[in-house]
Amino acid sequence: MKGHIRLDRESGTLVLLDQRMLPVSEEYFYCRDTRDLIYAIQEMVVRGAPAVGVAAAFGCVLAARETAADFSALREGADDLDALLDALASARPTAVNLSGAVARMRKVRQDNDPESFSELIALWEAESERIYREDEAVNRRIGAFGAELLAPGDVVLTHCNAGALATAGFGTALGVIYTAREQGKDIRVIADETRPLLQGARLTAYELHRNGVPVVLACDNACALLMRKGMVQKVVTGADRIAANGDTANKIGTYGAALLAEAHGIPFYVASPLSSVDMQTPTGDDIPIEERPESEITYFGSRRISPEGVGAYNFAFDVTPARLISGIITEKGVLRAPYEQSLAGAFTDSRAPI
Repeated sequence: MKGHIRLDRESGTLVLLDQRMLPVSEEYFYCRDTRDLIYAIQEMVVRGAPAVGVAAAFGCVLAARETAADFSALREGADDLDALLDALASARPTAVNLSGAVARMRKVRQDNDPESFSELIALWEAESERIYREDEAVNRRIGAFGAELLAPGDVVLTHCNAGALATAGFGTALGVIYTAREQGKDIRVIADETRPLLQGARLTAYELHRNGVPVVLACDNACALLMRKGMVQKVVTGADRIAANGDTANKIGTYGAALLAEAHGIPFYVASPLSSVDMQTPTGDDIPIEERPESEITYFGSRRISPEGVGAYNFAFDVTPARLISGIITEKGVLRAPYEQSLAGAFTDSRAPI
C-alpha cells in the first residue's frame, strides 16, 4: 500500500488518506497549510510515528510556501516560518519522529543557506521526498531482520497498526509479517481491536486482509486467554518512541500485552526504525504520554455510552519496560539487552541504515 501520503507539487497540497474513514471508505484529506496538517495529525487523519514524521517533513514545505514573502526577514530570523515549524513539531507529544523530521528539515536549511524562498522550497521538497523513500527502505530492512525470528506456522499477535498505513509504505511490525510470508512461511495474525479508536480492527485487519494475510480480530482483553490456550507464538508491535534504555512507548494496551507475554513465556518483539529512538530521553518515565479527549471513550460515534458526569482516563500510549522486550528489530538488525549498549551501538555502527 502506497500513495496514502503524497505531496502534490503543482497545487502545493499535501494529500492524506483519511484513516478515520477506514475501512468503510477510502477518502482523502487535503492539507493546504500547516494548520490543516496539524489538525490532521491531532485528529488522527494520519497516524503512526513514521507516517507522522514523513507528513511533517512535507509539512515544512507547506510552511515555507505559506510564509513565502520577505526572504530577508527569514534570514534574520524575524519571520513566521519558525513559529509554524514549532507548532508542527509539537502537534502530538509522544512520537519522536514528528519533532525529529522537523529538526532534520531545519538542519538542511541551516547547512545549505538558501538564498530565496523558491530555493528553500526546492531544497525541502527534495529532502522530504528523501525521507519518504528512506522510510520505506528502512521498513524493508526491518522486515528482513524480523522475519528471521518467525517460524513457519507461527501465529503473531499485534497491537494497534504498525503497517504501511503507519509508515511511508510496507510497515514495521506488519513489514515483518509481510516479509516472512514472502519467504513462504505460513504466518497468521491475531489483531487486537485496540480501544478506543480501534486501529487494530479498522486498520490492521483492513490492511492485512487486503494483502491476503490470514488475520483474526480479538478483543483487547482476550490476550491472556489466547496465550494460555497456546494460540499465540510471538508478539510483534511497533513503537512511537524508544528511550535510551530500551523502554518503549506504544499504543495504550501494549504494556499489558507484554506483561502477559512474559507470564506465558512468549517472545515479545518491538519493530521500529532508529528514527523512533530518542537517545536524549533516558528512560520510559521521561517519555511524555499524550492524553486525548474523554469523548473518545464516553461516546461511540455520536451516541453517549457512559453516564453523564462520569469522566474517563484516555491515555493514548503506555510504556513497556525494556526488561519485557525480547528484541528491538531495527534496520541495523535485532538489538538485544542491555539496550543502553545495543541502542547506542546502533547509532555508531558504520553500516548504512538503508
